[in-house]
Amino acid sequence: MAGIYIHIPFCKQACNYCNFHFSTSLRQKDEVVAAICKELVLRKDYLYEQVVETVYFGGGTPSLLDEGSLMQIWETIFKHYPKIALKEATLEANPDDMSRDYAQMLRRTPTNRLSMGVQSFFEQDLRFMQRAHTANEAETAIKRAQDAGFDDMTIDLIYGTPGLTNTSWRENMLKAIQFQIPHISAYALTVEEKTLLAHQIEKGKAPAPLNEQAAQQFELMEEMLPMAGFDHYEISNFALPGKYALHNTNYWKGVHYLGIGPSAHSFNGHSRQWNVANNSLYVKGIETNLPNEELEILSPEDQINEYILTSLRTMWGIDMHYVGNRFGKEIKQALAAKMIPFLLGQVQQKDEQYTLTKAGKLFADGIAADLFF
Repeated sequence: MAGIYIHIPFCKQACNYCNFHFSTSLRQKDEVVAAICKELVLRKDYLYEQVVETVYFGGGTPSLLDEGSLMQIWETIFKHYPKIALKEATLEANPDDMSRDYAQMLRRTPTNRLSMGVQSFFEQDLRFMQRAHTANEAETAIKRAQDAGFDDMTIDLIYGTPGLTNTSWRENMLKAIQFQIPHISAYALTVEEKTLLAHQIEKGKAPAPLNEQAAQQFELMEEMLPMAGFDHYEISNFALPGKYALHNTNYWKGVHYLGIGPSAHSFNGHSRQWNVANNSLYVKGIETNLPNEELEILSPEDQINEYILTSLRTMWGIDMHYVGNRFGKEIKQALAAKMIPFLLGQVQQKDEQYTLTKAGKLFADGIAADLFF
């Protein structure tokens, strides 16, 4: 099995925390869509004839595409990837784009799952993050999507924003539960380099997020969502049973995927490659049949480190039987030795599986880094 990721590099406006590749100018939208379709054709053999089970439209803001553009991409996929057996087709959408007509239009496409960029149900948070939608639009968009027949939906929420109290964070989660959202992705506000938020903090125009606040709100989430029936199946992801994100779960399990569009990454187990994060250069490269991309061959150390980083974030954890079979007995023994200091409270072991404890989940990336070869 395999997946396809489509990057749509356009947004109405810039959120201050975002470091993904996007443009607020829609001038090249048609050219980029045409290039995405051509790249799909150029790279149709990348997945080695594996069955494509998931397609994910991310960004940017895929909900800026109209029906014609979406179907242009879908028709290209179905024509040139004959082994597709679609189980999940996700499209990221912003609440301000989700009119009744747009929601109903999406139902006419192969899209069967929505990822709604809500971030917060509180106006002050949305203003701080410079989101394009209002709190009321967030609620209305969810209702419109559900009315259109989208029962498989996830929403993004952000915690740790300055001014977000623990009470308000609880209310954000309660809203999601009351809307019967089956999947929630929740991320701590992070100050990434070269973002507007980093500039605002540096100039004293915005307060910096506090690690202690984020940790408290993470722990509140760990307490509240499982009580509502959600499985905490990945550090930032909670889902009702049977509603895990198949596409993203495959990322964490090392399944191969093809990334299409400006800045998109691809992975086939042995190498990783990524397209240029520039719309004009991307289009020019595809038009001349010389994609502007970079390639990294993954060494054996890179491959085991990749596995450690992704698997440790999940509820399935590190499978030492798999490690031994794929990477060899010596690597398995060395990893088991590296794990010993963390068994005092941050990692737990059951048979051949190592998983993070509740305390360990707060330090997932740091623990993974210490386990690297």
